[in-house]
Amino acid sequence: MATELAAGLATRDVLETTARPPGRMPLQRVWSWLWPKLAAIALVLGAWQVVVWSGWQPDYVLPGPVPVFQRLAQDLSNPPFDLGIAITLRRALIGYAIAVAIGSVAGILVARIAVLRKAIGSAILGLQSMPSIAWFPLAILLFGLNETAIFFVVILGAAPAIAGGLLSGVDHVQPLLVRVGRVMGAKGLGLYRHVILPAALPSFVGGLKQGWAFAWRSLMAGEIIGIVGHQLSLGQQIQVARDFADAEQLLAIIVVIFVIGVVIDSLFGALDRAIRRRWGLLGAEA
Repeated sequence: MATELAAGLATRDVLETTARPPGRMPLQRVWSWLWPKLAAIALVLGAWQVVVWSGWQPDYVLPGPVPVFQRLAQDLSNPPFDLGIAITLRRALIGYAIAVAIGSVAGILVARIAVLRKAIGSAILGLQSMPSIAWFPLAILLFGLNETAIFFVVILGAAPAIAGGLLSGVDHVQPLLVRVGRVMGAKGLGLYRHVILPAALPSFVGGLKQGWAFAWRSLMAGEIIGIVGHQLSLGQQIQVARDFADAEQLLAIIVVIFVIGVVIDSLFGALDRAIRRRWGLLGAEA
């Protein structure tokens, strides 16, 4: 049965490839993906400039896009600024990796063990609604003002979303797939490994994406609260720019934080589309 399914998928891929028009098709796909983003950027920058021209705030409080991006170009050529980006990304990746491990294990255990589902299933959803900033006073009391406290809050922000995404995916696996897997001899952990978890993968990727968003916001909040190890991360550079009323650098750093978030979100979006395409969950236009 699995062989027939694989052959059918291969035949479908061949038919789609041969039916695809030659020539500019890849370029058209890139343009169809790119132009809405370019239009959105142009719209935001235009609205920003219009607000500046309106005189709502003086230029030293709300500078326009041109001086901000000029300042950003200067900052990117400054090694301490680049080091701050590296510090923030390192913290984000380490905290997120730990959250993925904890959230995945928690999601599988809660999905598999009925007692845990009754005991802490609803608590996972409750933790997702907790503002990450609320955990920082406890984290500072437990660990002090150091990177461990930041990782603690990042993990608490991201892990429940990851576990919730996996749990939701497992709950929405079609019963027919489970029955077919059992008929073909899959039992226990084998059933989860070969049938349930692959079928839950699209929802799990959605949980990973949401978990990253929570982790990124938690990290930014933690870095703004206090300097850790005398390292000027992005969050701390925002605080320094505010203390010195340097609006150009403050907005430049916000642009960097926004771009990093958009890039990571795009990577998750590409992974999600690839999985959904492989699972046959996208339409013909995808």
